[in-house]
Amino acid sequence: MDRKNTSIIKGIHIHPYFLAGLVPAGFFLLFYFYPLSGIFMKSFFQEGRIDLSFLDQVFSSPRMIKIIWFTFWQAGLSTLLTLVCALPCAFVMSHYAFKGKKIIKTLASIPFVLPAVVVAAAFHASFGTDKHPLVLILLAHVFYNFSVMLRIITGFWSSLQGRIREAAMVLGASPWQVFLTITLPLLKPAIYAASALVFIFCFSSFGIILILGGPTYSTIEAEIYRQAAHLFNLPLASFLSLIQIGFTFALMWIYTSFAQRATRFSPDAEQANLKRPVLLWEKMVITGVITFIVLLCVVPLLGLVLKSLTHNGELSFIFYKALFKNTSDSIFYIPPVHAIKYSFLFAGASLVIALVTGVCAAVFIRFCDQKFNNRWTSLLDPIFMLPLSTSAVTLGFGIIITLDKPPLNLRTSIFLIPIAHAIVGFPFVVRAILPALRSIPEQLIDAASLLGASPLKIFKTIDLPLISKALVAGAIFSFTISLGEFGATIFTSRPETPTIPVAIYRFLGQPGAMNYGQAMAISAILMIVTAIGFVGIENFRKESSEGF
Repeated sequence: MDRKNTSIIKGIHIHPYFLAGLVPAGFFLLFYFYPLSGIFMKSFFQEGRIDLSFLDQVFSSPRMIKIIWFTFWQAGLSTLLTLVCALPCAFVMSHYAFKGKKIIKTLASIPFVLPAVVVAAAFHASFGTDKHPLVLILLAHVFYNFSVMLRIITGFWSSLQGRIREAAMVLGASPWQVFLTITLPLLKPAIYAASALVFIFCFSSFGIILILGGPTYSTIEAEIYRQAAHLFNLPLASFLSLIQIGFTFALMWIYTSFAQRATRFSPDAEQANLKRPVLLWEKMVITGVITFIVLLCVVPLLGLVLKSLTHNGELSFIFYKALFKNTSDSIFYIPPVHAIKYSFLFAGASLVIALVTGVCAAVFIRFCDQKFNNRWTSLLDPIFMLPLSTSAVTLGFGIIITLDKPPLNLRTSIFLIPIAHAIVGFPFVVRAILPALRSIPEQLIDAASLLGASPLKIFKTIDLPLISKALVAGAIFSFTISLGEFGATIFTSRPETPTIPVAIYRFLGQPGAMNYGQAMAISAILMIVTAIGFVGIENFRKESSEGF
């Protein structure tokens, strides 16, 4: 035992798992913290001196005050509506077993993995934007974030079933009393965690606001893009980014705090304690939930597909054929099929980057779990999740204003896009791999170590085979996230190398039925690809796994 402790103390700085942590650390420092620090410097320092003149443009402008207020208001209302919709559905999914449940879970989850521009295009196709754009924004946010709320609450609610509920009922408590006095207090941290995460996503929503809201309903995120890309007011855009960063960081801390406090009594309770519906009211409630999920999560997507296949009131593939043609007869025109090609190339490159850095981060966190009794994990886990709470627009903006000088002059480099995409996809890779690594029994690792296996051999022969499914899930997640990434891409992409989301936004911004039809067609293609990717992810996840 003493020998083991000595080797740990002497070898901590050269341990391969410790060195693995330097990979994501360097990646974060260069492509995450450095760009964000550039935003801070751009906000408060001009020509080597402090300049706060831009503050008047924020706090003395009724328009800017309205934008900041609307950002918080729509995020709060969207979160509340999502919770109201998800809570009854989570009750059914965590208590009952019924035919087609797996299909319904998949249908409910697909909207979240869809790119925001596809969601906006789907609602644009189904309802138009001429009337009630605010209602469409709120509905699109509920559609987009419903699965996040549903999966987190369902996962924790499932773990509360079983003996604790039965014990309370044996003591004479009614089902309603059990819910109010036992279930709800234990479930509150999960509800708060899910609400905080959904609020972050709605607060930093970009594609949905930009396409459905237009100039009338602008948020901080959309205004950052407008000030930086259209008005070239970088100090003001930087300050708005700081506001967004500060608030989302605080919310991410709240999310991780509540997620750690959420109680799980039995991780496998979902399969063990589900019951078949017997009473009429149970069957009616389940039917109502299934109908609601189908209407919420499927109808807008069907509207998108229908629009892409309809021309002059008839079924037609003309919009899909136009994706491969130069409809403008211009030598500067880039056919949309090129956007598909570049999207797949960038997604492949970002997959490699995110997978390498994500595996190294997960290995390092597991190493800290084992050697430092979780003291470092409480700090590392939120740090590696920071890109999840940072708006992609802010990240893309920070990258282009900082990585423009030697030795990191990447502003015009084609590699800037996959790097930005990898930062966005990195947390999802870590979230896929880390639970699989933590599930490997320590006794197995200790036994291999006692037999003389080196850490690298242990990882290759034990860890890698056992986390192979999680690796595939993380790779697919990173790939699909990259395909649909829009906020950072709109800053980092070049005209000659557009991606699918950028092409969709350009088509929707141009008049004409052909442009609109092509936007619907390319959105439908992206929707199908990301949906297939998500189904693949689900097949590689543990059946009992829930949450985010």
